[in-house]
Amino acid sequence: MSGVRVLVGTRKGAFVLTSDGKREKWDVSGPHFAGWEVYHLKGSPLDPNRLYASQSSGWFGQMIQRSDDGGASWEPVGNGFAYDGVPGTHQWYDGTQHPWEFKRIWHLEPSRTDPDLVYAGAEDAALFRSTDGGASWHELPGLREHESGPSWQPGAGGMCLHTILLDPTNPDRIFIAISAAGAFRTDDGGKSWRPINRGLKSQGIPNPNAEVGHCVHRIAMHPSRPDVLFMQKHWDVMRSDDAGDSWREVSGNLPTDFGFPIDVHAHEPETIYVVPIKSDSEHFPLDGKLRVYRSRTGGNEWEPLTKGLPQSDCYVNVLRNAMAVDSLDPCGVYFGTTGGQVYASADSGDGWAPIVRDLPAVLSVEVQALS
Repeated sequence: MSGVRVLVGTRKGAFVLTSDGKREKWDVSGPHFAGWEVYHLKGSPLDPNRLYASQSSGWFGQMIQRSDDGGASWEPVGNGFAYDGVPGTHQWYDGTQHPWEFKRIWHLEPSRTDPDLVYAGAEDAALFRSTDGGASWHELPGLREHESGPSWQPGAGGMCLHTILLDPTNPDRIFIAISAAGAFRTDDGGKSWRPINRGLKSQGIPNPNAEVGHCVHRIAMHPSRPDVLFMQKHWDVMRSDDAGDSWREVSGNLPTDFGFPIDVHAHEPETIYVVPIKSDSEHFPLDGKLRVYRSRTGGNEWEPLTKGLPQSDCYVNVLRNAMAVDSLDPCGVYFGTTGGQVYASADSGDGWAPIVRDLPAVLSVEVQALS
């Protein structure tokens, strides 16, 4: 029987939630790595038994864990998380130059075509690749060595490479996003990169139309249309129909267009989801009402999805990696909150229910198909 595995990373460990195709009853495993921050937890799209976890703490530093039995057991893997290129510097808000640092892995992205190929996005602003299932890692230095690199500055959460999108039709094309440098694309497997931020406008930077310096919170694509990208920016929801060469705003009738996550329906490439919050200084839902917004038209026209979600006195946030969809029919949508709830909808967002609650603050939510 088909089913799903929901992978949840939190401030104090990881949790694995499993259900059959009905998605009504859930088995909860965890906490794995109790007490550790798990910034991201993701499964291979090719092997339902293989999971990767980014485990970190201020005391012990950064580790990568791998499971080859669906989370029943874990093994620390990985070496080579050091910057391979010329040391170099980047800019801080006061204009001073600071050396690149390696702090943590924010995002793990297993390949859709090779079970042993996996990418990792780091803070500060680096992309790593492993071709042996995470046993060893090497930086793709062309990104940090981009001519604009010295002008990059961190967002409020650090200079994190938080999004990695692999083009399923072109193994040499990768999209990444960095807070607060912007979105970038490679067409040669990571040797060279170019900013893809034309059309973005950001207040608070010297040139609001600059090529780099934009605080991109998340980008998403549907695998069937890798040239169509959706973006949740610091403010504004954006869309590109030319692989990031240009962007246009599709915030439309959203009550606020500040937020962190964005995702695309598994079977409807024009259906997208966001979770607006009040502002960049007040990270909670407008009027204390937790609402997911859905557009069935690729943006501009949005509807609030509220059934089963708290509509009073709710002051949680949903972070950039904390929303995902499954591939079942109807499509399931999932998100986690800083209040420790993980909500699921088995009907594309029409109705919601908490499948687990009272966890530590949720940092990431991913879904792995089971068969």
